[in-house]
Parts: sequence; C-alpha cells; structure tokens
Amino acid sequence: MPRTALCEHLMNFGGRQGEFLGAETIVSFGDSAAELEALRTGAGVFDLGWRGMLVLTGDDCVRWLNGMVTNNTRDLPVNFGNYSLLLNAQGRIQGDLKAYNRGDHFLVTTALAELEKVQAIFDKYIIMDDVEVTNVSDKLTSLGVAGPQSRDVLAKAGFQPPELKPGEVLDLDWNNLGLSVVRGLGEIGVSYEIWIHPDNAPKLWDSLVSSGAKPVGYESLEWLRMLYGVPRYGVDMTERYLPQETAQDRALNFSKGCYLGQEIVERIRSRAQLHRTLAGFEVQGPPPAAGTAVLSGEKKVGEITSASSIPLNGIQKTIALGYLRIEANTPGNQVRIGESEARVATLPFQF
Repeated sequence: MPRTALCEHLMNFGGRQGEFLGAETIVSFGDSAAELEALRTGAGVFDLGWRGMLVLTGDDCVRWLNGMVTNNTRDLPVNFGNYSLLLNAQGRIQGDLKAYNRGDHFLVTTALAELEKVQAIFDKYIIMDDVEVTNVSDKLTSLGVAGPQSRDVLAKAGFQPPELKPGEVLDLDWNNLGLSVVRGLGEIGVSYEIWIHPDNAPKLWDSLVSSGAKPVGYESLEWLRMLYGVPRYGVDMTERYLPQETAQDRALNFSKGCYLGQEIVERIRSRAQLHRTLAGFEVQGPPPAAGTAVLSGEKKVGEITSASSIPLNGIQKTIALGYLRIEANTPGNQVRIGESEARVATLPFQF
C-alpha cells in the first residue's frame, strides 16, 4: 500500500498511522475531538495524499470527458473545477471525481483506492478519440486546509490569495516553489487544497502549522464529512445507487447533453420516480453497523451506510447516514435502528 509523501514527516507531530482510501496516512494527532473543533471553528491542516490524480490530454479530451461524467465539464472556465459522478450504462454509480480545466489539459482527482477503476473505465471508452490518460499521483500531491480561519492561515503562510471562487485554481510561486491553491467546492464548509510536488510537501506542512493551522487526521475529517451529510464513495455511495438517490445534485447537470448513463438519470428526473434518498439520523445509542435496517413501526423504510459517535462540545453524539424511503424522510420523524431509538435529521446536521 502506498504511503503518502508526508507520512514519515507527520509522525514527528505525534501522528498515528493508518490506512485510508488506499494510502497510508495519519488517523489522528492524539486528540481527534480537538482536531474536529479546529476544523469547525478555526483551521486544520491535513494530508490529502489519499487522493489520486489523472491528467487528460488530447484534442478530443474536452468533448470526451463531458460525455463520460454527470456534470458539465465542457463549459468550465480555465482554472475552474467541479464535482461529478461516473456511471455505467444502467445509471449506477461507478465512482466520483473532481475535474479541473487547466487550459491545455484536465486534472481529475479521485480517491486513490478508486483510481485504478476510474482509469480503467476511462481507457475502455477511449475508442477513436484523441485522448490520453496519465496517472500523475507520484508527481503531484495535495494538502488540505479547512475551517473558517483557513484563508487567514494561508495569508500568514505567505500566500496572500485573492478571494477565490468555489472550484477556482490559482497557480503561485511560494518560496521559490511552484504550487496551486484550489478553493474547495463547499461540501465541508470553507476549505482549500494546495497541489505541490511530494518532495516539497513537508516544507509546506511546517509553514501551515507555524501559521496557525492545527494538524488533523482522517478520523476528524470523516466526522466532519458526516456532519455535513456528504456521502463517501465505497461506503455511502456504491453501484447499488442511482445518482438522484444520493442527494448530490451538485454533481448533476440536466442541460449538458448526452453522457454515459444519462438516459436513466433523465428518466428519473422527468418521471419523478425516486423512491429513496440519502438521509441523516441522530441515534440514541451506539453507532449501528452498516446495513442495519431502519424501521418505522414494524416496517423497514431504509438502512444505514455509515455511523459514528462524535465528540461535540464535550458530549458524544451518535449520528448516521443511510437511505430512507421518500415518504419516511421528514426531519423529526421517530424511527428505530437496531435496538436504538433515532430520529430523522436535517442535513447538514445542526449541532
């Protein structure tokens, strides 16, 4: 299993090593509750080496990529990106990704654990097209900064970025190093990614920490993701699900024209045939296992995909994500999950 370029360096900060989405990285720096608090109220810095990167080049890559994914990548301005799903012909989700228009190429990022699958699907559908897909994960890595004070941290570290729009990329020279600052798309609040050569990542990490960002591991990042109600591919999104069921409307564009799986997505939209949707639950008990049924009375109305006990303001809160039949998806509805009482919550969770 590949280890992120930062992993050895981060052990010096008290990091506890673990596996996440196909890479060895840091679980926690010793106090995940404090790390989550930094992400929610201050600024946290984290290793994003578990995200793989593909470069798409060729005269046909703009048209071709737009025909592969659910969002409109064709009309992205240069140095902007968006979030998409990758489907099969039956409209089932094969993966998710972010695609950035870099002018002479597209940069696609996805979880390292899904990279080989995504690249194989891409290669399968390059037939007579002038498109080349290159894995650049060993040449480019990224660090993340998230929290309401993120921009202040970047400024103290010497970036002085302008007010970037969601998904916008800015290329900079920082301490004689070339890198790119990317504004997050808003799924976990205010966030930035910084793309940099792996050899230079430790120097960047040290600067961000010295500028006030708290080191955080993937445990607190996963808690933050769940609090925002963002499904993770391979856990909350799999080939079982159709795009609209995941409630990720930000990944869908209904006016872009044809793409792989588009016929099914359009049929669901035009006929309003949606029977279940992603939902959140506040649980009075321990975290239920994935696959646990959600019951209303004696009737099964859904099932859990992920759950966790999260420390918030000194109190443990058990929350879960899962899928719920449309007729049962009313915030405040009382349900039962395993042996525990629970209620349907609004996403993002309101704590």
